[in-house]
Amino acid sequence: MEKTVKEAIWNQFGASIDMLENAILLCPDSLWDTESKFWYNAFHCLFFLDYYLTTAPENFAPPAPFTESEFEDRMPEKVYSREELLSYLQFCRDKCRKLISGLGAETAGQRWKNVSGSMDYSLVEILLYNMRHVQHHAAQLNLLLRQGIDDAPAWVRHAKQPL
Repeated sequence: MEKTVKEAIWNQFGASIDMLENAILLCPDSLWDTESKFWYNAFHCLFFLDYYLTTAPENFAPPAPFTESEFEDRMPEKVYSREELLSYLQFCRDKCRKLISGLGAETAGQRWKNVSGSMDYSLVEILLYNMRHVQHHAAQLNLLLRQGIDDAPAWVRHAKQPL
């Protein structure tokens, strides 16, 4: 895949991840574990970011201390800390950069299918789907911040780290 296209995908996907990170960093402790479940919304986003970046989704397992609670439609057994989620975010950022930088003509069209078969995308399309999912939740977190502390992170135009 052409370098320019990979860089463009990374610059925008990375910007979405950076916006998620900025929201997590700005969230005060007083808003972290309230009825709005700021921490949980951030975790949900990271869990599926990781899952959708897994080229063989049938082999997906989140890193410790995270569980597959999202697949079981239940809340995690504990409230994850900001540090745990920021560590997961960095893990996902690195995984995303590696996947995008490794894209080639032969891998771009590779199929990404979830176990139930309800999702069937090319690798490029699951990347775009995933980027939209991250941005959707970053926007939700920004709304919670705006409602809770009357502040929210600024728009990020492109990834802070190069591909």
